[in-house]
Amino acid sequence: MTTQKIAVTTASGNLGSTIIKHLISEIGAENIVGIARTPEKAKSLGVEIRKGDYNNKEDFTEALKGIDAVLLVSGMDHPDKRIQQHRNVIEAAKSNGVKKIVYTSIFGAEEGNAFSPIVASNRQTEEDIRNSGLQWAIGRNGIYIEPDLQYIDTYTKEGGIINCSGDGRCGYTSRQELAFAYFKMLINDSLIGGTYSLFGEPITQQELASAINKNFDTNLVYKSISVTDYVNNRKEALGEFMGTVIGGIYEGIRTGKFDGISDYQKVTQRKHKSIDEMIQEFKN
Repeated sequence: MTTQKIAVTTASGNLGSTIIKHLISEIGAENIVGIARTPEKAKSLGVEIRKGDYNNKEDFTEALKGIDAVLLVSGMDHPDKRIQQHRNVIEAAKSNGVKKIVYTSIFGAEEGNAFSPIVASNRQTEEDIRNSGLQWAIGRNGIYIEPDLQYIDTYTKEGGIINCSGDGRCGYTSRQELAFAYFKMLINDSLIGGTYSLFGEPITQQELASAINKNFDTNLVYKSISVTDYVNNRKEALGEFMGTVIGGIYEGIRTGKFDGISDYQKVTQRKHKSIDEMIQEFKN
């Protein structure tokens, strides 16, 4: 594919900014446009920044002018608001003649736990994109490893990793690994029309604790508690909405909803980094 102008939404967010930094190293800052609700927060990225609020279709009608491909990073609003927010971007892309849309969806179950409404809203956006008439590719992200690694001090104070996952396995990924995968999905036409699960080898919470201990010289243990107790704990710590969401993720791990077969190597032509490699990359 010849050099194209690529736009990345939520440029000031953790995933969006990481993807932009990776794209800069691959295709140059002059070929990238970052879109952010508050442009000032993304100025340090060193690319052109345009204003784009998911709630405002007119923002994106302007922001996507002259763009060949757009990476739509899934929004963080309540599930019942996300679908229309994403449609605003899709419709603006169509009206501007954008050729391709790549979407960062999520792996997981559409029903059965408190995280499922978020997964279901992502599935609706996937369907909207498939029906858009644009070229498209969709990634379904595994669970980010970074929050666990940023939480190590708290785990140490609490005496270990405590949640409701039981012996369930989870396919973790990192923003760096996802950035590489989405770069490939944006520039590789052979990936058009595919939906790809993106995560590493699934591991248990005990294996996660062991990996953290190995790489940070900690002595964490894993303790499994009931779903009810964990959800109540998270609600108390994080509030009703976010506590319910986090509780739903770990209930999903418990019931095998984040264990599956990854397409990462198919997308990138290399294996996803191991848990140890991701931890070392985080430390560096």
